[in-house]
Amino acid sequence: MIRIEKLVFNPFQENTYIVFDESGECLIVDPGCHGSHEEKTLFAFIELHRLKPVWHLYTHCHIDHILGNVYVYDTWGLKPAMHEDSLPVFRDAPNHAMIYGIENCKIVDRVMFLKEGDTIKFGTSHLDVLHTPGHVDGHLCFVSHEEKFVIVGDVLFKDSIGRTDLPTGDYDLLAESIRTKLYTLAPDFVVYPGHGPETAIGYEKANNPFVAG
Repeated sequence: MIRIEKLVFNPFQENTYIVFDESGECLIVDPGCHGSHEEKTLFAFIELHRLKPVWHLYTHCHIDHILGNVYVYDTWGLKPAMHEDSLPVFRDAPNHAMIYGIENCKIVDRVMFLKEGDTIKFGTSHLDVLHTPGHVDGHLCFVSHEEKFVIVGDVLFKDSIGRTDLPTGDYDLLAESIRTKLYTLAPDFVVYPGHGPETAIGYEKANNPFVAG
């Protein structure tokens, strides 16, 4: 059985997820930890539960989601895995950090690429990769059809959707991603977003004011 721990990091209150099963292998999704205190929080949870990180995953590469990239790479030797279209945003992250007054933002120079249809394997479990652009180019979601949940980054929130006024944002494309990739999942799928509380596919299809089901 897969377990998911949410850690809320950095001034943007970004959700970092630790996804693991009974094997002890885990995924670190969108490590937004910023500063030594938040890095220690991430490390402490992994050590407490005797986990072995085997994947370093990104739904997308906006600054609030990648602040911990160097820490995760240096600590566990895992290259960031992202969609190829996310690479320009990832490489430009230090410049974006300066805009928001965030100092000492660095990125690693070795990455891995994922695409729709790929499978993320860990322990006895796996997640399937969906390509869901619209909030930003190269956005991915990670879904477990067996355990009925999806990690959606900034595509879909409870009663809201990801903003589309940043570079490469496109409302029509985002709405298409939501309707054709997320709203086709069963209503009881739990949605783990990049900010804020969890929700469910059925709830959003019935209640989301921005993209109706």
